[in-house]
Amino acid sequence: MGNIDIRQMVIFQTLAQTKHFAKTAEVCHLTPSAVTRSIQRIEEELDCQLIIREGRNFQLTHQGKAFYAFASETLSAFGQFQMALAEESDKISGELTIFCSVTASYSILPALLERFRQLCPNVEILLHTGDQADALDRVASGKEAIAVSAKPIAMPDSMVYRHLGSTPLRFIMPSAGELSKEIKRQVEKSPLINPLEYPMIVADRGVVREVFDGWVQSQALSPSIYAQVSGHEAIVSMVALECGLGLVPEVVIDNSPLKDKISVIDAAPELPVIDIGLYVLKNQLNTPVVKRFWQLATQHMTAS
Repeated sequence: MGNIDIRQMVIFQTLAQTKHFAKTAEVCHLTPSAVTRSIQRIEEELDCQLIIREGRNFQLTHQGKAFYAFASETLSAFGQFQMALAEESDKISGELTIFCSVTASYSILPALLERFRQLCPNVEILLHTGDQADALDRVASGKEAIAVSAKPIAMPDSMVYRHLGSTPLRFIMPSAGELSKEIKRQVEKSPLINPLEYPMIVADRGVVREVFDGWVQSQALSPSIYAQVSGHEAIVSMVALECGLGLVPEVVIDNSPLKDKISVIDAAPELPVIDIGLYVLKNQLNTPVVKRFWQLATQHMTAS
């Protein structure tokens, strides 16, 4: 059970109590599909079925009831442990600087920051947002103590990384307009399309751009790049304006105010899932504020 974390136990416990995927998603600040994936990961790790679906409803299996009891006991013990740590945490004061993308600021960090504020009320949190591709440089230069970003292919020796979650990459198109109609016609003819046959809006740098470039090298076609932009949120905006297709992490789509104006291209090739986590300089882990936040992130886990 080494790959099952506290967060997944909370999701399962909430699902068993609410008996409703949508309500669980709301309580846990996730999408219903993310809740489903979390349950599937637990089942894969335990190699057993925990729930049996019956239309929109479900029931716990014998193994599901046993895991619910185990998770409840574990979470109770974990809560007591957190309370013990809190007695020490409220003595910590100072400033914590964090850098992340706009999407991460309201999808990945809120639960962690809320818990940190409860445990360390005397710490001032300074949250700066921007292009996630800048995360490593900002930490390395000392502008921020901690950053949230996709895990790079090569990690600098001076830094440590803490996994918080993962997200698939998705090709997206406008949900309406001539480009959308053209792609839909193509999908009707073929079960798989090549996005490189259409204008692309891509990140100018960063992990997703590295994945895209690696995939392009394996294709016979050369990409038609309409625009290179900073930030995945900007890609979603330009796709919504029918400028071309885009490639962005699913978490950006799920949290975008423009998600009704774009569509995921289900007939596009699947690309690797990317990890998302925290970065900090190794020598910063000795400072009380950073050390406590890092400990909390470890306990919180991611994810996912």
